[in-house]
Amino acid sequence: MENEKEAYGENAFLSGPILPPLIRFALPLMLSLLLQAFYGGVDLVVVGQFSPTASVSAVATGSQVMQVITSLITGLTMGVTVLLGKAVGAKDRDRAGQVVAGQIRLFVVMAAVLTVLMILFAPEAAQLMNVPAVALDETVRYIRICSAGILFITAYNGISGIFRGLGNSRSPFLFVLIACLVNVGLDLLFVAGFHLDAAGAALATVIAQAVSVFFSFGYIQKHPLPFSIKEQWHAAKGTIGRILQVGSPIALQDFLTNMSFLIITSIVNTLGVIASAGVGISEKLFVFLSIVPMAFMSALSAFVAQNMGAGNKKRADRSLFLAQSISVGFGVVMFLLTFFAGWQLASLFSNDLKVLAGAQEYLRGCSWEYLIIAFTFCFLGYFNGREHTLFVMAQGLFSAFLVRIPLSYFFSIQPDTGMYLISLAVPISALVNVTLCTGYFLLLRHRDKKFYPRKTRHNGDVFPVFLGVFAGFYGEPVGFSAKRSFFFLGKRKAPFLRLASA
Repeated sequence: MENEKEAYGENAFLSGPILPPLIRFALPLMLSLLLQAFYGGVDLVVVGQFSPTASVSAVATGSQVMQVITSLITGLTMGVTVLLGKAVGAKDRDRAGQVVAGQIRLFVVMAAVLTVLMILFAPEAAQLMNVPAVALDETVRYIRICSAGILFITAYNGISGIFRGLGNSRSPFLFVLIACLVNVGLDLLFVAGFHLDAAGAALATVIAQAVSVFFSFGYIQKHPLPFSIKEQWHAAKGTIGRILQVGSPIALQDFLTNMSFLIITSIVNTLGVIASAGVGISEKLFVFLSIVPMAFMSALSAFVAQNMGAGNKKRADRSLFLAQSISVGFGVVMFLLTFFAGWQLASLFSNDLKVLAGAQEYLRGCSWEYLIIAFTFCFLGYFNGREHTLFVMAQGLFSAFLVRIPLSYFFSIQPDTGMYLISLAVPISALVNVTLCTGYFLLLRHRDKKFYPRKTRHNGDVFPVFLGVFAGFYGEPVGFSAKRSFFFLGKRKAPFLRLASA
């Protein structure tokens, strides 16, 4: 069986070169994220071309509300991926079956509760977002229609999380590809053809998700999972607690972080429908432009989890350095694009000159974030894989509610405020994130120093630890030197390719 070979056969995650399997796993994730971004962005593109500005605001704001709900699901799914990855690394079939059985029982209940709550409280959610009055009714309809498909959102993310835990990122890409193709066709039919505006975009999204889920069920029937879920069904009660223990901090962090961006959107919405549409477009672009670090975050969670399950701590650290080294190169490109070509990027979603001007200002301020998240997202994937999810939650909540939101509000009440000034809260909070992550990584390295050589000779230059992630370019992950400051890492002579094949 294909899945059994990947999970329990010769596992490239656990032995041999690090870089090739990491990239092979990350590439389908990048394509999946690209399609998911396109999946969400196509709604805004089609509505922006064939509907009034109020509909654009409704889709932009309504999709952000639904993203908050999706973040709860994906957070718990990450808990499943990590626990399943560790079971695969330890070659424990029974524990793997228990993880998936527990996931099913938990997710069915969660989907039912979220569906009812979101349909009932859609008007309140829209009002909390300070949606402009002209777009309020459409926003409520969009949220309610999308909420009717929460079961499909839960099923898609749950199944994808299982495959990623097994080391298979190709199948989730196939599932999202099908959803994307269906969504594009239905968007054109419902919005451009039937002129259903925001409601048409929501209908297209739900139907596309349903088609993808039914296809994934058929795929599993043809390619069975390498463990029995039925045999472990009754033993899964304890596993539900473990899923919640590992996944809840991630889910809560994602949920509240998305809530913080909703609060920022609510602050911006007080400036009018033009500003609302401009920020909505900027947030859609972020999903496209952050694909590489987001893919490595997910890839590292699975890669590190399997290696920690097999007791390969050194290999887990090497994967972090490599992922950050690659991710930062793309971060530089994304920074340049958003800083110098914001207008051109925003024009993909709207042809309203005022909306484009607002989006350009907001993108220019946020552009610095792309340089920082190249480091941060990889750190978070590494910490998730090591089950340090409480720290992931803590750092996210600290930067969101003690930095990003207060700064956004403070900037918004300044006499000469504008989109650029408000947007600066985003990169400032990202800088806090990466500082906390770097410090915590150093703490873990110090705690785990018994897994590394006590004495490490250093040659050449030294680097601040903030840039120590580039150590992957220069050789094996280095330990601390007693002759150096605590805040510096040394440089090894070994070239990048030596690490890639280590």
